[in-house]
Amino acid sequence: MSKLHLVFGGRVADPQTLDFKDPSQLDVVGIFPDYASAEKAWRSAAQRTVDDAEMRYVVVHLHRLLEPDLQA
Repeated sequence: MSKLHLVFGGRVADPQTLDFKDPSQLDVVGIFPDYASAEKAWRSAAQRTVDDAEMRYVVVHLHRLLEPDLQA
């Protein structure tokens, strides 16, 4: 199975958490085939909003959600 990664972000209620204020307004950057390309996209998106403390981007390991019993 491919090790897919999702990169998305949005405005959070508290910069210390992942409590997104309005999930309908999330910025979905994309789905990537490996961590390296997902990290590159994450860095690019996060850099665009570096001066906005309420914006937060994350990388989600989709393969871990799809196959939670697999190690990796």
